[in-house]
Amino acid sequence: MGRNNLAGAWGEGVAAEYLRKKRFTILACNYRCRFGEIDIIAGNRKYLVFVEVKLRRSDRFAAAREFVGLEKQRRLRTTAMLWLQENPDGRQPRFDVIEIYAPEGVDTAHPEIYHWEDAFQ
Repeated sequence: MGRNNLAGAWGEGVAAEYLRKKRFTILACNYRCRFGEIDIIAGNRKYLVFVEVKLRRSDRFAAAREFVGLEKQRRLRTTAMLWLQENPDGRQPRFDVIEIYAPEGVDTAHPEIYHWEDAFQ
């Protein structure tokens, strides 16, 4: 596993733990299909949430959520539709972005976490 894969997996783990503390159940991690990948799929009583996790050392160049452009949003929506065809669910779907700022990378003891609910509106 390369350095970026390790950091990405660490960031997704941080995001999943954050969601669990917010009373979400993690349904899938790194769901892949021919259209793309969704980092985390989670649910609570009301929402089925498709989460894009963005890990950065800082926001010096741009906020992490700004790296989820229109093309990425389109791929995430298409991937989510396929997941829903395979896993019918009556909850309201939503697309969130979780930004994690970790200045020391995987050695960051207390990363900053920002959760952008319904991020594609």
